[in-house]
Amino acid sequence: MIKAKKVVVKDYIQTVGRRKSAVARVRLYPVVKNVQIEKVEIAKGETAVNGVILKDYFGFKAYSPKYNKFLKAMGAEGKYIFTVKVAGGGESGQLDAMIHGVARALDKHDTDMYHDLLKQGGFLTRDSRVRERRKVGMGGKARRKRQSPKR
Repeated sequence: MIKAKKVVVKDYIQTVGRRKSAVARVRLYPVVKNVQIEKVEIAKGETAVNGVILKDYFGFKAYSPKYNKFLKAMGAEGKYIFTVKVAGGGESGQLDAMIHGVARALDKHDTDMYHDLLKQGGFLTRDSRVRERRKVGMGGKARRKRQSPKR
């Protein structure tokens, strides 16, 4: 007897964004109604990061406008629900990883509409710059030279 495979239709698009040592797993929900994830009700146009609304997660005021400016430039502000799981790195790296993941999700969702805008803005390219490691004999710094004795 042959069993038929059960087909599960995903109602979201999942992508990964990276920056420095931060990794963001992004889900885009192209739905009309609200979504409840991890006991948090997320309305259309909102973003949840690690189960917390975006403005509460990135408490520092300089970070939220960067993300909002990105969505406004793409014309995606208020259209979708994003949920993000971020790990590693600091707040700045996590935000950049999140923006990279959201850009990939938008591109995957509607390539014709978003791809050229995202490519021109440089949002689809991973920023590969990472902190330089410290070297042995450099006095605890990456580029510092050892001081030579005067006499």
